[in-house]
Amino acid sequence: MKLAEALVLRADTRRRIDQLRERLKASALVQEGEKPAEDPAELFAEVRRALDSLTVLIKQINRTNLEAALPDGRTLTDALAERDALTLSFSVLQHVVAAAIPDQYRLARTEIKNVATVNIADLRKEMDDTARRRRELDTMIQAANWAVDLRE
Repeated sequence: MKLAEALVLRADTRRRIDQLRERLKASALVQEGEKPAEDPAELFAEVRRALDSLTVLIKQINRTNLEAALPDGRTLTDALAERDALTLSFSVLQHVVAAAIPDQYRLARTEIKNVATVNIADLRKEMDDTARRRRELDTMIQAANWAVDLRE
């Protein structure tokens, strides 16, 4: 199995566990004398099986990410950490730019005028560069995900 397939399976398993949790919640309390729509014991058993499968899958994905490398020599684990940092960096820049854009709601000249304390154009250039670097890194990660076999 390719790493990308395992990642899809991991997401599907997590969704399945979420669905089972909701079904358990719906079956956890009924009126006296009524029976739940589904047997909570059977649902718990299914959750445990899904959690066991998810645990094995996550361990295999983590092992694969530690061992597999991108063409530039970085491990997938390192590349994923760098991608997360680029995503967070972009978010910070985006919030600062949004906060620095002055409101245009002044009704009279006597009202207080707000001015930016940062260079918005420079920050937008940095945002563009950060987004580009993240896209390029994500493309390399996705390519590796489809090329690398999942470690057992």
